[in-house]
Amino acid sequence: MLPIPLTAPQILNRDFLEVRAKILELAACLDRLERADGSVTDDPRMKQIHQGLTALDAVGAKRAEQVQLLFSLPYDEAWRKKWEL
Repeated sequence: MLPIPLTAPQILNRDFLEVRAKILELAACLDRLERADGSVTDDPRMKQIHQGLTALDAVGAKRAEQVQLLFSLPYDEAWRKKWEL
């Protein structure tokens, strides 16, 4: 793990507005989904989104890694052949 040259308060001061904006954007998207006609509650992507939100609230976890893994396909050793590369 790389050392973090800033203190936690410095990071919060630097990143707070950006984090706030991203949370607001996410909340607005979820509100739009809820207000729109039709339902996506059974869509597996909604399950991923809710699992991602849960991962964000975890304490002491590697949140970025957990979210990345949640939205990634499992590693396939034959990926080059599969994608014809």
